Amino acid sequence: MARAEHGEPDEPAGRFADDLIGLDPHDPEAQEFAAHLDRIQRCESRATVEGMLRGVGDFAHSTNRLRGERRIVAVLLVVLMLFGVGLTVWNALVYMTATFAG
Repeated sequence: MARAEHGEPDEPAGRFADDLIGLDPHDPEAQEFAAHLDRIQRCESRATVEGMLRGVGDFAHSTNRLRGERRIVAVLLVVLMLFGVGLTVWNALVYMTATFAG
């Protein structure tokens, strides 16, 4: 029988039983810290498309939590990257149309 059936709380599982002993598993800040530790310890290849997209997703989630000047810098970085991609695509299209037309 589970301990909860006897009126006792269940013991925490996962990180809260191993690394974060003593922290409240229902506290949002403790949950965010546990998720942060999971992201740090994830050992996956960044040399694959899936790994790179996961890295972009982690960057986006981190950026959404930022405030103030750091958020402005992160948004500016994203805008510069999109500008670079757009410029590269535009140059490729101009090159292809010039090559096929002439």
